[in-house]
Amino acid sequence: MQKRVLGDSGLEVSALGLGCMGMSSAYGPAADKREMIALMRTAVDLGVTFFDTAEAYGPFVNEELVGEALAPVRDQVVIATKFGFDIAPESGQRGSGLNCRPDHIKEVAEASLRRLNTDVIDLFYQHRVDPDVPIEDVAGAVKDLIQEGKVRHFGLSEAAAQTIRRAHAVQPVAAVQSEYSLWTRDPEAEVLPALEELGIGFVPFSPLGAGFLTGKIDATTAFHSTDFRNISPRFTPEARAANQALVDLLTDVADEKGATPAQIALAWLLAQKPWIVPIPGTTKLHRLEENIGAAAVELTADDLSAIDRAAAGIAVQGARLPEAVLKMTGL
Repeated sequence: MQKRVLGDSGLEVSALGLGCMGMSSAYGPAADKREMIALMRTAVDLGVTFFDTAEAYGPFVNEELVGEALAPVRDQVVIATKFGFDIAPESGQRGSGLNCRPDHIKEVAEASLRRLNTDVIDLFYQHRVDPDVPIEDVAGAVKDLIQEGKVRHFGLSEAAAQTIRRAHAVQPVAAVQSEYSLWTRDPEAEVLPALEELGIGFVPFSPLGAGFLTGKIDATTAFHSTDFRNISPRFTPEARAANQALVDLLTDVADEKGATPAQIALAWLLAQKPWIVPIPGTTKLHRLEENIGAAAVELTADDLSAIDRAAAGIAVQGARLPEAVLKMTGL
């Protein structure tokens, strides 16, 4: 697979990474551990070098899973994890809010290093912006960890452009992670221009719209009771029926290109900027192979213009996340 560099950081990763959250949480029951270890190792064999996890996924168990899976190939991969939620270290119970105090960040780093079975975290993101802690203090804490050799690069997730600028002035930000896809284009207004100006990479999560842009979900699809999509405004049956128009657009382009809707959605992201690295998640080998195949799909300037013109006429229905969750973002 082709490689990309995240902005001016020098951090080189595969053009597509692997989001590991869904292996342990959010999309229903945790997947089989042995199967997920095998999936991650197959991903490495297929050229994926960028793996995304967080202490909050599980909590804790996803980091442990990633650490075990990648231990034999640790020198070949880049592991990104995240801090920022208030999680009791003994019980793993998640509190009601955020905790980005510098002392807590350093405690989380030590715990993540143990769970990941590694000596250094390649990319350490603030998972959500904490309104009670100045971003300069957060950046300063990660700067200390970098100087101590425990972290290589600093990242932010779901942060606004001004927050990114303030953090970057204290400790250079290698990458920003936010939701971005053909049905969530909010970063285009302010975040992407700021990243280009500052030389920061961008890592879109949910690049397939939490599965919707694959074309395998419709208004009648039923989700497991623990699947977050049950409470997502964008996944009500009515919203899914309305948003089918976007999938139809991807399907039309896919038919012309001999590809799948998912591959077109990912290829569209890859074509936006050379410093964008999507991290689609999956628990299935055939989906992993399909997603990786997107890196070989070429969309011409005319293709991209046609997609944008058609997408501009489609009003996506429903907020991407419940209101309470959206309030925890820095956007």
